[in-house]
Amino acid sequence: MKQKILKYSNICKKGTFSLTVLLVAGFSSCNDQVESNSESAIANSETNSPESQIQAMEWPMVPGEDSPKLSVGISSNATVEEMRRAKQIGADYVLMGGPPIPWTEEGLREIMDRFEAEELTVINMMIGGYDDAIFGREGRDQQIEDVKASLRAAGAVGLPVVEYNWYADRFMKGYHEVIGRGGAGMTGFDYNYQGAKDLPLNPERGEAQTAEMLWNNITYFLEAVIPVAEEAGVRMALHPNDPPVPVSKGHAQIMRTFDDWKRLLDIVDSPSNGMTYHNGVSIEAGADPLEVMRYMGERDRLNHWHYRNVISEVPFEKYTEVFPDEGQIDMLAIMEGMYEQGYNRGVYPEHPRALTYDKEHPDGIRNGYPGGGGYAGLTYNVAYTKAMMQAVMTLRERNK
Repeated sequence: MKQKILKYSNICKKGTFSLTVLLVAGFSSCNDQVESNSESAIANSETNSPESQIQAMEWPMVPGEDSPKLSVGISSNATVEEMRRAKQIGADYVLMGGPPIPWTEEGLREIMDRFEAEELTVINMMIGGYDDAIFGREGRDQQIEDVKASLRAAGAVGLPVVEYNWYADRFMKGYHEVIGRGGAGMTGFDYNYQGAKDLPLNPERGEAQTAEMLWNNITYFLEAVIPVAEEAGVRMALHPNDPPVPVSKGHAQIMRTFDDWKRLLDIVDSPSNGMTYHNGVSIEAGADPLEVMRYMGERDRLNHWHYRNVISEVPFEKYTEVFPDEGQIDMLAIMEGMYEQGYNRGVYPEHPRALTYDKEHPDGIRNGYPGGGGYAGLTYNVAYTKAMMQAVMTLRERNK
């Protein structure tokens, strides 16, 4: 049952709250206004009645169909206990790796129905198994047909988003644990960590891919699969290269810069040809997350969203994944911007930090990166994200 609560009138008036990236060395442009208005509010409270300073509203603020969908990652084979853990901390939506391609309606329904029984909706599945298409090898046409069949199956069962990657070889060597506040584990990345930058080509993956080769191969792929996705009512979301290093074990990386992401969206002009908007990777790649968001949002290409904070030391090469409240990104500005874009697909508060509790209880939903946490860290991320969503919904109501 909703109950009446009291709220103070808006301190940061509409139009004065700046949606800017908050750097570690900087401050929100709203601070001075907050201090000034706070002093006025205190002074007025001494002379005016409480009724003139507060107004009643209904609580809680519950996200509607036009809001982002708070999601957590989970295995497609999750137990009922694992599903309930996700539900208990406030997630109504889940995402996961999909089965081997080609997907079938029967196989997807079986997975989705299991989660639906626990009041969880599968909002996104990651697709894989098309390396021949990435490398442009013999066999790619069959793999592309398998992807197309999978997209038709996804559309038939109501799976709205299919996420994918385009790595010739994902660079993982530079990750290491960094100790943060209170001894919590952070995930650090350094391209030069223990000689990571100089790792040689793995011949088992195939010949070294140049940027031109990868662009040709992804163009061939998208021109084949996006019309099928569009017809099926499915949006594809390409995850940017993370980490966004220039070369990964001898292979180019073509999804590492804002210009790369723009080029991808131009290959096939369709909302089904979109991306996973990643405010964390945007900072890693030296881009303004708000600018990236607006560019994709204006073209209706925000097909999925990863929400995490980062401190970037050297763009593309050195950064640390931190708690969402202590990085360089103004997370409230990002959340408010996504609401302004009318974004209503999944928001994934990924990569929880390694709390001591998680290290002592190594079970449950895990983040497998060095310095990555488990269920306790995930609970923190989900609670933070839900609080940001409620804050933005409240501000929007105040400013109507």
